[in-house]
Amino acid sequence: MTTVVFRGQRIEPDVFEQRVQRSVGALRMLGLRDGDVLALMLHNGPELLELMLAARAIGAYWCPINWHFKIDELRHILADSGAHLLVVDAGLWPGLAEVAAPPLQVVLAGEAGEAGLDPERLRWRLLRDAATPDAGATSQPRSAMFYTSGTTGRPKGIRRQPATAEQAARGADRLQRVIGCEPGMRALLSAPMYHSAPNSFAMSVAQHGGLLILEERFDAEATLALIEQYSISHSYLVPTMYVRLLRLPQEIRQRNDLSSLRFISSTGSPCPPAVKQAMIEWWGPVIHEAYGSSELSYMTVLTSEQALRKPGSAGLPLPGVDLRILDDDGKPKPNGEAGTIYVKPDQLADFSYNHGDSARRAME
Repeated sequence: MTTVVFRGQRIEPDVFEQRVQRSVGALRMLGLRDGDVLALMLHNGPELLELMLAARAIGAYWCPINWHFKIDELRHILADSGAHLLVVDAGLWPGLAEVAAPPLQVVLAGEAGEAGLDPERLRWRLLRDAATPDAGATSQPRSAMFYTSGTTGRPKGIRRQPATAEQAARGADRLQRVIGCEPGMRALLSAPMYHSAPNSFAMSVAQHGGLLILEERFDAEATLALIEQYSISHSYLVPTMYVRLLRLPQEIRQRNDLSSLRFISSTGSPCPPAVKQAMIEWWGPVIHEAYGSSELSYMTVLTSEQALRKPGSAGLPLPGVDLRILDDDGKPKPNGEAGTIYVKPDQLADFSYNHGDSARRAME
């Protein structure tokens, strides 16, 4: 199990493991079972990671919800997901009261005496700390159930089937190539875990037993200080974070020792070649960019050396990924010509859309 640092407080592996096992006990006491859905609307913090690991141990799906969503979006996801339970930060609850109706159970996260906590609602930490530890081993651990962006109709929940041993091994190899996962990694994460890539990054660090520095939000100057303070080897950043880092005054950029960095992963949006080149010149050849989707996971990865050789590239397909550029008739396009991207990842656990089997079949 991992060591977690949050708000300067260090949670040692045995303590964190105990919290996860108590979380399993508390979730089971609340009725969460294999195949159920746990909705999570929480800011980055140890509780969010504990709950994700506990849901996995039970064999339940966890559904991270973007706390920037508007009421109509929240109403749709809470109803469509079929969530058995919602754990939500107390500060976010007032805006949710009108859409989180029974039979959905609601538990508020936050300190027991925190202002704004609804005294009528269950409090997560009290439930967790009073629960009997439960290892919660399951033969079919499940994964996060993310919702699509909704660019073609309503957002759809993505339910991935439990992975076989072979599929799990392939998935782990793919993550290693994209995130650089390794035992003993010292990782920093400030991107919100309601997004799929930061979520999988945090889970991977936890499962590799490394050190994870969790930040509630990104701060460019603080990021540089944390890299030096904790000898960070791995981090997940997105292009806008690179831009904010590069905008820092030169004296601040040169203040900290960044030589511990070995692997920076970036997904979610294309990184402008000039920005990437500037980051590589500053941090060295540690920048990696991946292309993928919530449905199909990662499909390509681009190293620093490849990015400098071919600026603007999305990288090469990962092992087992069949990627083709086709025209409107399904015929291969010549090299250098634009077309539609068709991709089929080999031997990964399949997925379906929650209440959307027809949409899933249309992709075949």
